[in-house]
Amino acid sequence: MAQERPGVSGSAERPARPLDAADRRMLAALIQDGRISMRALAARLHLSRANVYARLERLLADGVIEGFTTRIRPERAGLGTSAYVSLSIEQDAWREVRRALTATPYVDHVALVGAEFDVLVLVRTPDNATLREVVLGNLQGVAGVKATRTWLVFAEDRGPGPRWDAGPG
Repeated sequence: MAQERPGVSGSAERPARPLDAADRRMLAALIQDGRISMRALAARLHLSRANVYARLERLLADGVIEGFTTRIRPERAGLGTSAYVSLSIEQDAWREVRRALTATPYVDHVALVGAEFDVLVLVRTPDNATLREVVLGNLQGVAGVKATRTWLVFAEDRGPGPRWDAGPG
């Protein structure tokens, strides 16, 4: 049986401890530069290196930080065709559908949503022929999927994301 990832909705883990202002500033700094050294991070946050290390370990252990990664521009890496695909599914099949979708090649993001459809999937492929194969050959073939609808992405931009340093509310 596949384990659910820490920090992902629907997992059975304990809730993370509340974030304080220093945690939020740390998240904002790491989002801005994930390769920052602990010494530079401590200096930026006006905290000791020991405090920064302890906070980082807690944020990792609590699942607030899932890991460190590289952001890739899909179109520059050969995945120039993107589409959002909505799926209507049989309600009792959502766990199996979710597992199948997250294991499907070219699926970038899966969200269970409250809308006129049940699931929204972001698919990134090298071309339209591959997109067609993913949608018609993979997504529509998942047990529990009743219908799909595809929206081709013509252009996309990233927003600034949440203001982690601003605090709640």
